Amino acid sequence: MPTLYEVIRRPLITEKGMTVKETQNTLVFEVALKATKTEVKQAVETLFKVKVETIRTATVEGKERRRGKYSGYRPDWKKAYVRLKEGEKMPEYLDSL
Repeated sequence: MPTLYEVIRRPLITEKGMTVKETQNTLVFEVALKATKTEVKQAVETLFKVKVETIRTATVEGKERRRGKYSGYRPDWKKAYVRLKEGEKMPEYLDSL
């Protein structure tokens, strides 16, 4: 069983992520590629002390990157949309930056 910080890599702070956070009561995280929805749910509930309603995950394929004649691929990664239950206070992870 991986630790909490191995499951949740970092919050995704993008314009789309902030819009979803404000309108749909949902947090967006980059998570470990092999993390399951159950592991993500337990990690979020333990770290932020909130109740999770649903989780959606998406695996993002790495893009091709070129440097002159050399080409390669960025690694694949996984994104998790974590919806909190009604009435839960949204954690402010931007305050610690």
